Amino acid sequence: MEFWIVALIAALLAAAWLARPLLTASGAAPAEPEAARDVQVFRDQLRTLERDVERGVLPAAEAEGTKAEISRRLLAAAAQAERQAPAQPAPRAASRGLAVGLAVAVLAGGGGLYALLGAGGLPDRPLQTRLAEIQARQADRPSQAEAEARLAASEPAAETPEPSAEEARMRDLIGQLRTALAERPDDVRGRRLLADSLMRLGDMTEAKDAMQEVVDLQGDSAPAEDRVALAEAMIMAAGGYVSPQAEAQLGRALQADPENSVARYYAGLALAQTGRYGLALRFWRTLLAEGPADAPWIAPIRAQIGDLEQAAAQSGQLAEAGGPSASAGAPALPGPSREQMEAAGEMSTEDRAAMIEGMVANLAQRLASEGGTPEEWARLIRALGVLGRGDEAAEIYAEARATFESDPAGLAAIEDAARAAGVAP
Repeated sequence: MEFWIVALIAALLAAAWLARPLLTASGAAPAEPEAARDVQVFRDQLRTLERDVERGVLPAAEAEGTKAEISRRLLAAAAQAERQAPAQPAPRAASRGLAVGLAVAVLAGGGGLYALLGAGGLPDRPLQTRLAEIQARQADRPSQAEAEARLAASEPAAETPEPSAEEARMRDLIGQLRTALAERPDDVRGRRLLADSLMRLGDMTEAKDAMQEVVDLQGDSAPAEDRVALAEAMIMAAGGYVSPQAEAQLGRALQADPENSVARYYAGLALAQTGRYGLALRFWRTLLAEGPADAPWIAPIRAQIGDLEQAAAQSGQLAEAGGPSASAGAPALPGPSREQMEAAGEMSTEDRAAMIEGMVANLAQRLASEGGTPEEWARLIRALGVLGRGDEAAEIYAEARATFESDPAGLAAIEDAARAAGVAP
């Protein structure tokens, strides 16, 4: 209640400040400009001159020259008076009406905008509290080294397959490049080539180390592209996890190039993984709108944005992107796997479409045979709508309604997805 009182007082003060000049304007006639007084003086002189001629005090021949000079000055003074003439005051009734209109516009406009964009029911969130929450989240997150160690420990040991002839040739070239770089410690371009080659072979940890050297050699002058490449190698080496170190590189890259699409994609992934779902949606929705459709980040975003929207809805961040932090119980998004990210970067448009179709088909088959949560059914309905398969989406919607008719919360999520897919009113 205190908020609304303060907001109303602020709006009234703003309206009063705008209306004050209209309500206090004087209705008296404006002061006469000096040039207007000169006009009157010259007219008096002309009349005096004419009377002198009539009385015979001044000969008519002599009066003509004086009359011409006075007339010239009169014309000049009249023109000056016209330029200096002040604007006539508006009628007081019109001024009062405009003042009332401005006050109503300020109050109604401010209230309308807040109703559209604001969230009056949210509790206060002081800056220090928010900073403390962010620091706590960062402190609980594993570092890059910890994430890589956990990933290595979780992956079962597998026999190393015999390398193909092409892979053997590339590894031989990489060995030669390493030998050459040992003699050229300041060769940034060579280390960049080494990192790219290692990434192509799937040696993400070594590629990350090579890109780290590239950035370290350049220091603060490292371009955004190199920082993004380092962050991407870190994320892939950590199995899709955006560590604080990778997030720091993304932040530096976006400071140098705010339009870098790859950095914006991974920044959205980092925000999602740390519970800032509204901000993550803002990043990803903008990228989807900008395209192009065959960009390598489009397929991973479409594959995950349904889960992200669900997480944002559960945590109260969907309506206002960039709202409060997520609740502790909201689901975390793991991000795409290393294989998915590598595959998406190398696929053609047709292959990406086939990959998405395959993911949708797998989800539909699993739900048909094993069942699933309401969120999974909603995700399938939404995906079918995006793919333009409205008939199938309608069939899945009908089946999901029958399955979850006794679960109001789950049914609400399914109906939201059906409306998004265009198969429900």
